[in-house]
Amino acid sequence: MATLITGGTGFIGAELARLLLDRGEGEITIFDISDSTQRLDEVADRVKLMRGDLGDFSHVLNAVRESSAEVVYHLGGMLSLPSENDPPAGIRANAMGTFHVLEAARLFEVQKVIFASSIGTYSLGLPEENIDDLTLQRPQLLYGACKLFGEHLGLFYRRKYGIDYRGLRYPPIVGPGVRSPGVTQYASWVVEECSKGHPFTIWARPDTKAPMLYFKDAALALSHLAAAPAESLEMVNYLLAGTDPTPSAAELAHIVEQKIPGARIDFEVDQDVQQILDRMLKPLDDSYARREWGWRPSYQLEDMVDDFLRELKENPHRYA
Repeated sequence: MATLITGGTGFIGAELARLLLDRGEGEITIFDISDSTQRLDEVADRVKLMRGDLGDFSHVLNAVRESSAEVVYHLGGMLSLPSENDPPAGIRANAMGTFHVLEAARLFEVQKVIFASSIGTYSLGLPEENIDDLTLQRPQLLYGACKLFGEHLGLFYRRKYGIDYRGLRYPPIVGPGVRSPGVTQYASWVVEECSKGHPFTIWARPDTKAPMLYFKDAALALSHLAAAPAESLEMVNYLLAGTDPTPSAAELAHIVEQKIPGARIDFEVDQDVQQILDRMLKPLDDSYARREWGWRPSYQLEDMVDDFLRELKENPHRYA
């Protein structure tokens, strides 16, 4: 099966490419604004890399046409903080980019489009209880607004043109080589910094429970959703919760200290960040994904830390 992955040189995209190649799933084309193959590493010569801008319709049209894609995994876009700092660029990449992908899929009769959304689509008016796929989505940040637009645009193309659109709402993703800042990024950085022998200070309260999904599970979920029988999918856009149960920052620190003798971890609460965490971090319920297409994460907290450390040891060049 011919496959196109937008944002395919990135964190999740490169892992998805590796996963699909290991399964022998045919020709894979990577479309990205970056031409770096660092994360692709040993599979770089087994994919076709096309450099282009999601905000340029001609680039997207060309990528879909040349790839002869039967399925498009749309992971590309501009992250939250850059989008806030440059709203026109964020809209161009995230809103118009998704429109370009779906419209190109329609024009070239792509069978299936899998979209990477985010829990950033939730913000205002969150309930005290769990967030699930029926929770009202009222994003405050431009990134979340564009992702929500993408979800609804996908549903429109599914209804109007018969494209087999499906979407995932990711929680914070944990894995090696993360460089972009974020309020929950301590979950990745505490493992990586301690593995280098550096002390690390977590900026949240020890009892803070942040959802986290390992980057390999993020890729796996895309492939599982793509393979699910169409008749089993009713929700279409699905929330993922990550490790179960959601660990606290103290539990994460304890596991890291167990796995890395001599690791030095302390806590110094940033009150401004903590207010954001307290407001946005609610328990996530991904029961629709579990029920409709059998989703189960492969990595729980200890498994995640073990594999994270193994990746850093065996493939340091990917994450430098």
